[in-house]
Amino acid sequence: MNINLEILKCAYIYAPTQIEELNTKELVPKMVTRRRLTRASKIAIYLNSLCEFEDGRIIFGSAYGELDATSSILNSINSKEQISPTSFQNSVYNTAVSYLSMINKNKNEIMTISNGDNTSLNVLKSGAIKAIDGDTILLMGIETLNIPNIEQINRCINFLECGVALKVRVTNEKATMNIDNTNKNHFPKSIVSMMNIAKNIDTNKKNIIEINI
Repeated sequence: MNINLEILKCAYIYAPTQIEELNTKELVPKMVTRRRLTRASKIAIYLNSLCEFEDGRIIFGSAYGELDATSSILNSINSKEQISPTSFQNSVYNTAVSYLSMINKNKNEIMTISNGDNTSLNVLKSGAIKAIDGDTILLMGIETLNIPNIEQINRCINFLECGVALKVRVTNEKATMNIDNTNKNHFPKSIVSMMNIAKNIDTNKKNIIEINI
């Protein structure tokens, strides 16, 4: 079964260690809320604003989840210290998209997918199935790997923080672009399929991808 999706808007951002230009103060005016946000949450809010998506279904993907919160918990256990309640609260995979939905008061369906290197590809497939209903959906993939001592194990990823968002809807028109799974820029593999689509958008034509389910 093949389903075609039109890319209505897209946004992406990445940095070797930490992304700086997220406009978090402007996008989240309340300081108390802003202080609770994880790095992935800030990226999600930023990408969402660029895609101008306020109310609708979201499918979010991350292979590694909230790695900083998880690392903090494990370090506390190793040091036999009390676990931070904030780290515990933020350690689940859907933390980023949950903060996003609360800030935007978006009460629609939110789905989180984690499937290793195939995460963004499965976000696309799930998005295609959901889009059959006819509404506009936001697909999002984010990885935040910049944790203490990451350089001791990282040998192949050039960008420790990266995120991509695609606002899509189903279409009967023919595909105009292919899904490219090559990793020329050494992003986390879990985000490559969606990142390559976003980086190859042609603003002078309709951008349509064919998803094989």
